[in-house]
Amino acid sequence: MASTPRAFVQRHTRLRPVPGLEAILLHLTDDVLSLWRATQVETGDPDAPLPYWAIAWAGGLALAHYLREHPEAVAGRRVLDLASGSGLVAIAAMQAGAAAVTGADIDRFAGAAIELNARANGCRVTVLRRDLLDDGVPDVDIVLAGDCWYEASLAARVQPWLRQAGEQGLDVLVGDPRRRYLPEDDLVELAGYDVRTTAEVEDLERRRGWVYTLRPAAGQA
Repeated sequence: MASTPRAFVQRHTRLRPVPGLEAILLHLTDDVLSLWRATQVETGDPDAPLPYWAIAWAGGLALAHYLREHPEAVAGRRVLDLASGSGLVAIAAMQAGAAAVTGADIDRFAGAAIELNARANGCRVTVLRRDLLDDGVPDVDIVLAGDCWYEASLAARVQPWLRQAGEQGLDVLVGDPRRRYLPEDDLVELAGYDVRTTAEVEDLERRRGWVYTLRPAAGQA
C-alpha cells in the first residue's frame, strides 16, 4: 500500500499536458477503471468513489478554456474551485491572474492531486479537504463549479449552495456538458467549447462543454 495519498497519486498517474490546454500539466490516468480498482484496494472500500481527480472532465475543460479567453473574470480576485478534483480549474484561474485560489474536495486523493498539480504548474493553490456544502459560503469573490451535476443527490445540494453564494454577491461560473441533472433553467449560457476529455467513462471522448452563470433570481436586476 502507498504510504500517503500523494505517493498513491504519483504511482498511478502520469504527468502530462491537458489536451487543448497544453500550458497546464496534470497527473492523469491512462486507465480509469484500473485506477478505480486500485483505489478500492488501497482504501479497503469496495464502494470507493470513481477517481475523478485523475481525469480532465468536460465541464472543467470548458471553464479552463473560458478563463483563458476571459481572464478578467478572475484576475486579481479570490477564487474558490468547488469540487476541484484534479485542480484543473483552480490552476487555470491562477494562470489567468487570480489573487488567490482555493480548491475544495472531500476526496483525500484529490487533495493530494491538487497540490501535486499546482506544484507542477508553478502555482499555489490552497486545498480544503472538507464538504463545503455543509458550511456557509467562504470569503471569496467568485465560485467556479465544474462537473457537479453527474448525480441527483449532489446536484440537489450544489445548486442551492451556489444560489446562496450568488445572493451574497459572489459571481458564480458553472461548467458542464449538459448532464441530466444540470438545472439549465436556473442558468444563463455564456460560452461553449469542443473539448477532448481524458477518459471515455461517460460518453464519447470528444464532447461539448458549456459555461454558465446563475440566472438572476426573481426581483433581481
